Amino acid sequence: MQLLRITITALLLAQSSAFTTPGSGRAHLGSRARDRALYAAEPETETNTNTKTRPAPEAPAKRKSFQSSNTPQEEQQMAQTFGGYTVKQRLREEVESPFRKIRFFFFASSTGSALTALYFSATNALKAYLGTYSDAMPLEEALTSCGINLGAAVVCGFLAVRDYNIGQANLERISRGAKLAKLAVAPAFEEKTLRTLADYRRNSRVLICAGGKEYIEDVCRSLNADQLSDVNTLPEAIEGAELIVVPVLLSSNTSVGDTKAAWRETVAASSDDNFDMTRADNVVAFPWNNGPWMEYLKSEIETAEKQKFDVLSKGITLTVKKNGKILRRATGRPRWAEMVGTMEVLDGSKFGMPGDSANYGGP
Repeated sequence: MQLLRITITALLLAQSSAFTTPGSGRAHLGSRARDRALYAAEPETETNTNTKTRPAPEAPAKRKSFQSSNTPQEEQQMAQTFGGYTVKQRLREEVESPFRKIRFFFFASSTGSALTALYFSATNALKAYLGTYSDAMPLEEALTSCGINLGAAVVCGFLAVRDYNIGQANLERISRGAKLAKLAVAPAFEEKTLRTLADYRRNSRVLICAGGKEYIEDVCRSLNADQLSDVNTLPEAIEGAELIVVPVLLSSNTSVGDTKAAWRETVAASSDDNFDMTRADNVVAFPWNNGPWMEYLKSEIETAEKQKFDVLSKGITLTVKKNGKILRRATGRPRWAEMVGTMEVLDGSKFGMPGDSANYGGP
């Protein structure tokens, strides 16, 4: 009966675990969403994407950057790796899911207790079946006890494995976020200066456009030429929306090529007027050190290929929010006008980005 009560308690605790803390819930939902993360195909659009582009808003006031107060020794300790993840990453996972380890140890210990009880109940059932022991309990009662203990072991074991897998998924997500933050770029308007994507956090969103040479040239022309009868104001609108475009040339599905050369060598198409490859330099940055870029994009490319997308010809885009998290994955050339017009709402900056009171009001 004691094991039955433990089993019921475990089931109730597992059911309530979905409502632990707001951070924990989001982490669990995020891990499931990533497992199902399907690349959304951008609808085919006409060459002209600038017809309804809104005028660029005024540039926001520059925000303060928050520097780490840790000493070099503390930073070194936080960077120590065990089990494939750093101390800092593991601490962050615990902050996001503070009760996960408690649940894991509870379910794991309950599984061990249930298996121990199952051993003794199975022994009693055997004694009752043989009928040669005077102190043996009735066979029906022994079998009932075996069933309860077996059920408790299965349920608690399942919940323990489930919490462990959730924790590993959270650590993998956090690890990928750290790799994304360390990716280096060279701004097109000052190519001798190197920055990491972490330097853009809180100040700018980042749009990664990865694809073959023709795809990169198409993105370049869409930003730097007056197409059809329209005047291209996209660079100004993108700058006003605090968006940085990072084109990444994929020479194959397993290597990153010289993006800067492909971008600078782009020539105007027949429908392009006033093509100037430097027009969008204020909002463009080229990837630097291709190895880490390929390492990060590898899983994204594999995911798109599993869904039958031709990454080299169609291209893939990753929209990174100001907090460093991936907002959206898609295929095809970005729909610039739509993206610029809805970015503030899509990434949630307008509804709770700390420190943005000067732009959006609030405390």
